[in-house]
Amino acid sequence: MKKPIKIRATGLGHPEGPYELDDGRVIYANTYASEIGFWDPKTNTQGQYAFVGGGPNACMLGSDGAVYSTQTPNVGAWVAPVHRPPSIQKTLPDGKVEILVTEADGKKFDGPNDLTFGADGRLYFTDSGDWNPADKPHPGRIIVIEKNGVAKILEELDYVYPNGIVAEPDGSIVWVESYTLKVVRRKPDGTKTHLWTLPDGHIPDGFKIDVDGNFWITAVAGGGVDVIDTNGKFLHFVETGGTILNCCFGKGGKLFCCDMGPFDVTGAAMTGRLIEVDVGVEGMPLFRGAIG
Repeated sequence: MKKPIKIRATGLGHPEGPYELDDGRVIYANTYASEIGFWDPKTNTQGQYAFVGGGPNACMLGSDGAVYSTQTPNVGAWVAPVHRPPSIQKTLPDGKVEILVTEADGKKFDGPNDLTFGADGRLYFTDSGDWNPADKPHPGRIIVIEKNGVAKILEELDYVYPNGIVAEPDGSIVWVESYTLKVVRRKPDGTKTHLWTLPDGHIPDGFKIDVDGNFWITAVAGGGVDVIDTNGKFLHFVETGGTILNCCFGKGGKLFCCDMGPFDVTGAAMTGRLIEVDVGVEGMPLFRGAIG
């Protein structure tokens, strides 16, 4: 189905990982600008929420009022002008930015990508490394950060580029793999299930869960969002156009998507947009936690 879009923010560079705050503002990782940006629906204005340096890739609110974000210093050929180590960052309500953690089990991160708090209050994220589908330079990892700030490797993966990640109410973690096009669930006991493989050309990036437990998966080169149920059955495709990198649900049945515009991994084109699509479906309330 083709859905009309509303453009909410423009001139963005590789926008990723949006999140709707309690006051209605939508924050997002504006990677090539090394910042967390925002769009305010009350004033229909966009701006900088926080300068974090490096290349932020996703962000979300914690129960402590801080914004947690993934940090990777390069995307393809683009290298951040203000270097930050691959890490998880925390932006406090007063604007102070902290680097929380840079390694797990003695291994430094290659390139944290997407993140989510689980039902247990811990922070889970994908460590995907550099985007390079030809050479696949880094193996993937699923990492969890305990509430005390200690990071542990939950899963060592092959060279699959784990990307978007979500947490389910029963404690399961689900992620997508951009190189393999797979959707994978990990139950709390460690059992893994391959739920679905996206169609050719539908490289999965980010995704979220709706109130019925269905997964809304952004298809980078597919120009929209694939929707599957909790068991991996395909439901439908929402066509938005553009190069859709990640999404989040907003109040009132809205879906906010980060559209990169023309695909660019050099950092030269600041043609990304935040778009809004009325899908008539509410998102599952996201879990929150606090680290450190």
